[in-house]
Amino acid sequence: MSDLRIINARVIDLRFPTSRDKIGSDAVNVNPDYSAAYCILETDHGPTGYGLTFTLGRGTELCVEALKYLSRFVVGRPLSALTDDLGAFYRDLTSDSQFRWLGPEKGVIHLATGALINAVWDLYARVQQKPLWKLLADMDAEEIVRAIDFRYITDAITPEEAKQLLCDRKAGMDARLKQLKQTGYPAYTTSVGWFGYSDEKIVRLCDEALAEGWTHFKLKVGGRPEDDLRRARLVRREIGPERRLMMDANQKWDVGEAIERTRALAEVNPWWMEEPTSPDDILGHARIRREVPQVRIATGEHCHNRVMFKQLMQAGAIDVCQIDSCRLAGVNENLAVILMAAKFNIPVCPHAGGVGLCEYVQHLSAFDYLRVSTTLENRVTEFVDHLHEHFADPVRIRNAHYMLPEKPGYSAEIYPETYRDYAYPTGRIWS
Repeated sequence: MSDLRIINARVIDLRFPTSRDKIGSDAVNVNPDYSAAYCILETDHGPTGYGLTFTLGRGTELCVEALKYLSRFVVGRPLSALTDDLGAFYRDLTSDSQFRWLGPEKGVIHLATGALINAVWDLYARVQQKPLWKLLADMDAEEIVRAIDFRYITDAITPEEAKQLLCDRKAGMDARLKQLKQTGYPAYTTSVGWFGYSDEKIVRLCDEALAEGWTHFKLKVGGRPEDDLRRARLVRREIGPERRLMMDANQKWDVGEAIERTRALAEVNPWWMEEPTSPDDILGHARIRREVPQVRIATGEHCHNRVMFKQLMQAGAIDVCQIDSCRLAGVNENLAVILMAAKFNIPVCPHAGGVGLCEYVQHLSAFDYLRVSTTLENRVTEFVDHLHEHFADPVRIRNAHYMLPEKPGYSAEIYPETYRDYAYPTGRIWS
């Protein structure tokens, strides 16, 4: 790897017309087109690295331009110059003294940073001939800690505490790995309950999911109170009292309204209420959690950096931590949040409602179980059954569980014909 050099970064605006069928629709994003700013790192010899950041259509071009700008940090450099100190590489991208003012560590720039960092990790794992989850699981504690930027979070977890936790919890990893290989990592489905689906379609999809072995279901809420309750009762009736029903308001409500609406929906025994208010309102989430203690509160897919997660945990604002593989700045920052969640004993249940997110988060969940949380209690990873056919190494679901990826890399490689057909605005689908 020492003489492998990155010689070019291609960036593509990919958009899929999912709004036509209301796929991905929720109370706030009523007509999303699942999209991605997609990065391909080409080398002078050997493998190629692939990374993406997920978007919902319009505005993807902004992430594309940011990603093109950030690629100057990797083009022309040996891969080893990045991977020998992954923490320093992270800080190079997030701490440019002039570019940093556009963030810092949030918004379009942070999304683009996630795509580029993920592409480097994908390339690194391919060179090491390991799936990303195994690359991470095989690292020693010191190496993992060095990949993390602990700025602003040492009042929650220090590098020394993180290293000790990783050392202590490595015991038993072989047994946990054997279990994952046999049964996989538990998943839940969101595909049955998109906001724009009719009652009839929801019933049909619930019945199909039950026949496939699903036991955890998520419903989008945030419409009229009577419609939310009717749909929630409908799903509960279809799946029965013993299976888990989660709800997602996608930031629709003010705090007071969120309390009122969550209390009303408690009738159908939701396992959690997701994003009940603004993702930035830490104290609001804490109040909702205090005043509706019978329903767990989940958030994180729009939490833009590790500092926000730190405050959610310190404030006692969440019961469920929902990391996103590219809302945060890639693998490095997700490692920080996974370790903080373990310190606060909060289960990590990753968000995966978007193109490529299922392919990504299966690696992070596997690593979390193998090296950090060491438990599957109250842990489940989102699955949506859309667009996997475009990936060279798509997720494999068996009996409502993610089966471990086996191919080297971060499972982000998309077929070239997809670039041709779905590139915006010139691809066949759009032209």
